[in-house]
Amino acid sequence: MRQPEDERAVLVSVCCITFNQADVIRDALDGFVRQKTDFKYEILIHDDASTDGTADVIREYAERYPDRIFPILQTENQYSRGLTNISGTFNFPRARGRYIAMCEGDDYWTDEYKLQKQADFLEAHPGCSLCFHSARVSVQGRALTGRWMRPYRGSRRIGPAEIIDKTSGYPTASLMFRREMVEALPDFYVKAPIADIPLQLLAAAHGWAYYMDQPMCVYRLGGAYSWTNLMQQGDYEKKQREYARAMERMYRGFDEMSGGRFHGTVKHAVRRLWYRTWVNTRKFSKILARENRAFYRELDLRTRFFIRLEAAHPECYRRLREAFHRMPGGGR
Repeated sequence: MRQPEDERAVLVSVCCITFNQADVIRDALDGFVRQKTDFKYEILIHDDASTDGTADVIREYAERYPDRIFPILQTENQYSRGLTNISGTFNFPRARGRYIAMCEGDDYWTDEYKLQKQADFLEAHPGCSLCFHSARVSVQGRALTGRWMRPYRGSRRIGPAEIIDKTSGYPTASLMFRREMVEALPDFYVKAPIADIPLQLLAAAHGWAYYMDQPMCVYRLGGAYSWTNLMQQGDYEKKQREYARAMERMYRGFDEMSGGRFHGTVKHAVRRLWYRTWVNTRKFSKILARENRAFYRELDLRTRFFIRLEAAHPECYRRLREAFHRMPGGGR
């Protein structure tokens, strides 16, 4: 049993942001309050002026757990005002814990000992700046599929270079890191279009990471207000280009902040960023170019098959896609 110097001290601050997630937010909240720990933790929630009743559900839980849940319920949407750094503006500054655990409102935790496992590891390894794990994937609120968001095969230590330049993403709901890492957020983080990758870059600058090969959370895809779904609305190709440019600026800003310690790694990460953008926007001449063969081999076999099919036989690909969408559950 851990005996902190101050028995009332919070060891972990759970940080959650929500917007119009009334149909799923209870899963996230239940995952928070059901955690079994030998330490005190707090739950900091920021709701960005939801219009669907999300705030009412949060109020209900805050009334049931007044010593644990501390919400901010906005009346004006901050994101629409141009503020993309919601966690850094509203949650991180009020965190009291030595560690911060992330989970957005449409994801949820499935392991009651998740916080305990990660906090124990970080306590025992002061050089570790980030602890994360795998996730199960749920598509558009359907039953759990057999899919995993599994960056690596087997639990292991991840060095700074691999955090910066990785072939697959880390589930946001799996991240736990040291609060001191976000006490003074650099410009590259504040101006980034998303929050999870800049957090990982900060972790790389502060130490190494540890990956637990256990699916202790669920990552939901396809929610109406998810970042991925919003990206697909309107001029998708333009949004992809703008996102890639913003992310490139973020990487360059990180390179400057870190004094060029990871310059070569950052350059390679930017190349991979643009390659994935070309994949998303079907730029076949770039996708299949000889100089990009290493990035092509990183794609899974299914993706490579459909890229080859669409590039060589676009009409066949179109008919196959239309047939798939007519099937029950197609397009998911």
